[in-house]
Amino acid sequence: MTEKTKPGKVYIIGAGPGDPGLITLKAVECLRLADVVIYDNLVNEELLKYAPIHARIIYAGKKGGDHTLSQDRINKLLAKEARGGSTVARLKGGDPFVFGRGGEEAEVLAAYGIPFEVVPGVTSAIAVPAYAGIPLTHRGLTSTVAFVTGHEDPTKDKSDIDWQALSGIGTLVFLMGVKNVVQITEALIRHGKSPDIPAALIRRGTTAGQQVLAGTLSSIAGLAQTNHFKPPAILVVGPVVNLRDTLRWFDTKPLFGKGVVITRPQRQADDLARLLAAQGAHSIAFPTVSITQPSDWSELDCALSQLENYNWLIFTSANGVHFFFERLCQKARGSK
Repeated sequence: MTEKTKPGKVYIIGAGPGDPGLITLKAVECLRLADVVIYDNLVNEELLKYAPIHARIIYAGKKGGDHTLSQDRINKLLAKEARGGSTVARLKGGDPFVFGRGGEEAEVLAAYGIPFEVVPGVTSAIAVPAYAGIPLTHRGLTSTVAFVTGHEDPTKDKSDIDWQALSGIGTLVFLMGVKNVVQITEALIRHGKSPDIPAALIRRGTTAGQQVLAGTLSSIAGLAQTNHFKPPAILVVGPVVNLRDTLRWFDTKPLFGKGVVITRPQRQADDLARLLAAQGAHSIAFPTVSITQPSDWSELDCALSQLENYNWLIFTSANGVHFFFERLCQKARGSK
């Protein structure tokens, strides 16, 4: 095999649950190596900024059963890009090996002999309840927790879920369970779970759009229907749900749920966006001003050559400071 046809590599990356700050350092390092980025619907698009400028960005998500690319086509695309010599970042929401079908993609790559690495991510199963103020375990309440898919493979003849065993687990977390919340709650009650046990649905957890609906195992399905609660959301069942009233911290921030349009130049927008995010707001970058270098530096160059004659330098903006010192350094380097 020649160097030209040597296969590339695929990084199967967990992008975290939605908050872009929860992506790992390892994931960012891998994104920066990518020639191609293939990402899913639940991936925060802010993370794409870590990819190189030359990288091709391919959306492969699905929403509400509407597939941009089927899983089979995604598998083939990963293999095709890597066999062509590209470094591929496969960006998946949450953790790729927790109900993320990352294992299936890795199997295909292994069958083709394509090198790959798995970069674990912060799964929504633990992050979303934490942002809602719900600890999954708590001394005195429960020491057992189970993660369950709320959406099994529809081609299977019967469910693989052991409902009887689940009824004895202290905390249950169902991912992708909104559409089947009626069947889930009825199955749990039928197999011995108390209908009065606390339950909560959490939508778009860890983001400024987070919504929490709390009730009991017997009432949560009705509440979801009344409030038109839609995916993506997870269902948490267990006594720890009651701790939310005391431990909620994210959705009590002063700007939580607010959208703020930032009109500053892109270079200056990031710092403000971070400050807003820290207070719970979602910022939208919409620069209305572009700061560029002047076409003629002659007046400034003349002033720079006579700096010793000035007692004061007054700047009217941070941009003025930036360009002044940038030009001053250029002139200093040129005189050496």
